[in-house]
Amino acid sequence: MAAKTHRPAAHSEVLSTRALNRATLDRQLLLRRSPMAAKDAVTHLLGLQAQNTKPPYFQLYARLADFDPEELSALMESREAVRIVTLRSTLHTHTADDALTLRPLVQAARERELKGFRRGLEGVDLDRLAALARELVEERPRPVRELRDELLAHWPDAEPLALTVAARCLLPLVQVTPRGLWGRSGQVALTTVEHWLDRSAEPAPAPDATVLRYLGAFGPASVMDFQSWAGLTRTKEVFERLRPRLLTFRDERGVELFDLPDAPRPDPDTPAAPRFLPEFDNVLLGHADRARVIPEVNKGRNGKGNQAYGSVLVDGFLDALWRVEREGDTAILTVQPLRKPTREERTGITEEAARMLTVMTDATDHDIRFGTFLDFED
Repeated sequence: MAAKTHRPAAHSEVLSTRALNRATLDRQLLLRRSPMAAKDAVTHLLGLQAQNTKPPYFQLYARLADFDPEELSALMESREAVRIVTLRSTLHTHTADDALTLRPLVQAARERELKGFRRGLEGVDLDRLAALARELVEERPRPVRELRDELLAHWPDAEPLALTVAARCLLPLVQVTPRGLWGRSGQVALTTVEHWLDRSAEPAPAPDATVLRYLGAFGPASVMDFQSWAGLTRTKEVFERLRPRLLTFRDERGVELFDLPDAPRPDPDTPAAPRFLPEFDNVLLGHADRARVIPEVNKGRNGKGNQAYGSVLVDGFLDALWRVEREGDTAILTVQPLRKPTREERTGITEEAARMLTVMTDATDHDIRFGTFLDFED
């Protein structure tokens, strides 16, 4: 007689927005700071959003108990972590292992982007472009402008931006150091991830393992949540294949949610201390329905166009904005509450702000201010 396959019991339980918030914060290491090493945290979180150079450091500061920015910087310098375009066609800081697997997972999606640049690439042989671009950046890391000019010499009638976008979409290009190192600067220079890591490309993995990892870091979540996070489509069949291994719930709108049976789902009343998040933190972008972190009343208030502000989570939800400016030896942190905080909340925000300035700046003096929303409209 064939052995019975264990199937986790399906749940019809409805998870409130607050319950989803606490579960997500716990898995994002934001409910309490974790003793994890930086590399383990980057792995657990499936990467850090890295459109700008500083946010990955602030993401880890918000999550780790004893984080030193030099820890992540050392990973970058030793090539154990890299900055590469992956999820949602945006730059992420990934471990070397994840860069070699997550990029192939989303490669087809990156290539589909080129449909939007069809007119600018008219007459361009994309296979030849990919081969030429690889030869150029593997000869030595190339600044973006230099790569563009080299490609333009071969296709002078093409749209210059389209040529560099094509190279980025067709090849797994990393931004080499010193770009992205803590306290250092450098222009963007590109080479392939295989050349930078001196490792062969990995085959595209089956998405099943990535779905399970996503649930471990962002769940409970819907099919659309995963697709929004990854920038992929048509993954429903993956969830159906995994359904026997998962629990299912519903959110307050009736959307089906999937989760790992042994994943933490804390009591919705679990306290959540204030956390300062940088612009584009993945906890704010990791779901199609972001109400679990961003209240409807504050939707769209943490950014304007391409400008995004730092976000402050108060009681687990986006409730204030922040930014730091420097005047001599003084770091000035301005907090803009999106509603009037209680005295206790204001104290908690101030204490966390002081801690962040101590760890994340070398300023000798700190000035914490509570400003007006107009301060962020400049």
